[in-house]
Amino acid sequence: MAGPSDNFDEMFDRNGNTRAPYIGYCDWYDEQEVAWMRQKSADCDDSFRRTGITFNVYGEDEAEERLIPFDMVPRIIGAGEWRRLTRGIEQRVRALNSFLYDLYHRQEIIRAGRVPERLFRQNDAWLPNMVGFTPPGGIYTHIVGIDLVRTGPDEWFVLEDNARTPSGVSYMLENRETMMSMFPDLFSEVPVETVSNYPRRLARSLAASAPPAFKDSGRAKPTVAVLTPGIYNSAYFEHAFLADQMGAELVEGSDLRVVNGLVQMRTTSGYKPLDVLYRRVDDDYLDPLTFEPSSMLGVPGIMDVYRSGGITIANAPGTGICDDKAIYSFMPEIVEFYTGEKPLLPNVETWRCADADSLANVLDNLEELVVKEVHGSGGYGMLIGPTASKKEIKAFRAKLEASPENYIAQPTLSLSTCPIFTKKGLAPRHVDLRPFVLVSPNGVDITPGGLTRVALKEGSLVVNSSQGGGTKDTWVLKD
Repeated sequence: MAGPSDNFDEMFDRNGNTRAPYIGYCDWYDEQEVAWMRQKSADCDDSFRRTGITFNVYGEDEAEERLIPFDMVPRIIGAGEWRRLTRGIEQRVRALNSFLYDLYHRQEIIRAGRVPERLFRQNDAWLPNMVGFTPPGGIYTHIVGIDLVRTGPDEWFVLEDNARTPSGVSYMLENRETMMSMFPDLFSEVPVETVSNYPRRLARSLAASAPPAFKDSGRAKPTVAVLTPGIYNSAYFEHAFLADQMGAELVEGSDLRVVNGLVQMRTTSGYKPLDVLYRRVDDDYLDPLTFEPSSMLGVPGIMDVYRSGGITIANAPGTGICDDKAIYSFMPEIVEFYTGEKPLLPNVETWRCADADSLANVLDNLEELVVKEVHGSGGYGMLIGPTASKKEIKAFRAKLEASPENYIAQPTLSLSTCPIFTKKGLAPRHVDLRPFVLVSPNGVDITPGGLTRVALKEGSLVVNSSQGGGTKDTWVLKD
């Protein structure tokens, strides 16, 4: 087996000894034939290809649809470590919901001078249509993904928040199903918390968020649907997968219309009321009567029904403001303001390029920093200084000087590594983690695991699948 790496390796310590969470797995691994493991690695790829687990890449002619690379060495987190993480995740998610409520009501955090008003007044993700309106149950972010990175044994940081439409949960589920089918004996030797009940938990959480109109309808069970932009969307596999696993309807905008003041779904026996819509359509395209008039993806009039209490939209329109990386930089203040506690999970140190002093520091140290667009995602529009060419740094310097408010900068972290399986054996690669959180009037529900993304290229810090990254099964050990 491989020895230790220069970074904090989650499987091996500096002396090459196996860390406690991995002992059961490593004992099993050492007993396996290398040729058999190589065949299993190929079988995993075949399984993903047969299942159709792909994603679309926009703006590239050579390969619009790609296979999600999967590595069969699990990322393992001990039960005690997971309990500490979940406390921090829950604290942050509760603060996000409180922040969103405040932002669309009295804006006490701005009155108190803790967050500058300019961050949302000039932000397209902040929706004036939501001002003064409280979603059913007071929940804004029903499904949240909190991206975490690790730099040491007890050093976890939040890299970014995904409060609008976090994706990737279908890969978490398929990763586990693939591992269980390939290595069933392994799960009898290592006690791992289940993630397969996530769709059931999601359905239960969404149903608990049903609007007032359902409660007055006399119907026994709310109707839940997943709204997809259609088959050409990059995450369509996930939309279809979750609808199927939840026993919910998969709909497009053309399947829905407002009838008698309610959003109703076309069926073989006419239109039927819809209570909860898990939407995977961006705010701008949700309602052509309220937002983008040319949109063919949404439902005309749905915002009026929403504001009248006729439907629950998950996640609520306007939650995208929390995905903004400039807002992220204020999360320590936001958590403390609404919880009265210091954040249990710290942010990565962040410089706001809109501030003149911060900009000067960033420009002086571009070669050492990671610079990101405040509205960016998917690994696009960013500079990783230590691996960038002089030409790339020069071009990014010009962007920063022209529009500093569009960027934040962070130090280049020594991300933890977790081994992947290669032809030569185990080799360390950098990883991050996206736990998935469900929020309803019944409380906060965190699935024990999440999506581990891995940079498959040696030395790379970019884990996004659109940038060549892959995924791993994430194990949380039982006590």
